[in-house]
Parts: sequence; structure tokens; C-alpha cells
Amino acid sequence: MNRGSSLLRVLVACFSFFPIANGLAETLEGKVISVTDGDTITVMQMQDRVYSGWIIRLTGIDAPEKGQPFGNVARQYLAGIVFQQTVTVEWEKRDRYGRTLGKVLMDGVDVNLEMIRTGHAWVYLSAERDARTERRGLWLDPVPVPPWEWRKRR
Repeated sequence: MNRGSSLLRVLVACFSFFPIANGLAETLEGKVISVTDGDTITVMQMQDRVYSGWIIRLTGIDAPEKGQPFGNVARQYLAGIVFQQTVTVEWEKRDRYGRTLGKVLMDGVDVNLEMIRTGHAWVYLSAERDARTERRGLWLDPVPVPPWEWRKRR
């Protein structure tokens, strides 16, 4: 198995369990009524005969911005997957702009991961970056060896 496929397996595991790992995640279900860009959608939810709109920022990814090369391509790709579709969003918190940060699922497909897998977004690993900068855990090691490289050496 090559490093790329090992990394993809790690990402699948992270995206599959991150939002629900600590049991604090909430879930909402609704119809996607707008796709702002390659990592932001608006979901309309009806609950107790009351409609509410949720601006969802797909967590763990960062897609090109409007006006940036591939920005419109990423937005169109995401729209092709979710626009006018019913999605489930697993979320825990909101960002500083009030957007709900969540993992979007449609028919069992992890849309966040799909955006990365198809080359329409980058992985946004701010938690790893912060841990590296602050030299926490395995980042105390001056030369940490990723598990996929360590297994290969054995």
C-alpha cells in the first residue's frame, strides 16, 4: 500500500469519527437550498412546522475562494452533489462568523471527504498545526515518524 492510500485511510477514519467521537455532536437534517462556495452551504430545516436556515461550513476542509483558481469549479462540484438534496449534518460548534461547523452526509456519503478525495478542497488540519506549534503529545519528539512510515520500516 502506498503512502497516499494510507493517508486517505487515516483521513477517512478522522472524518468518520471526529464529529461524534466525544458524544457531544448534534445532528440536523434538511434540504440544501444554497451553495455559497466549495465549503459552505445553506440547509433549510423544518422542525415542529417551523422553518430555520442553517449556514453550514464543512468542517475539516478548505476549498478555493471565489475568484481564486478552481473556486467556481469547487462550488459547482459541491452543488452538483448536494443542491436541492436532503442532507444530515453532524456538528458540535459554530465558528466566529456564526456558521455551523459540521460533517455533511448524503445517502451515507461523507461529502466533506468527497470534496478532498476528488481534488476540490484541501484538508484543513488546524488542530494538528496547533499541536505541532505548541509541541504537544507526539510533537514533543524532534523528528516524529508517521505511523505509515514506521509500519513500512518494520
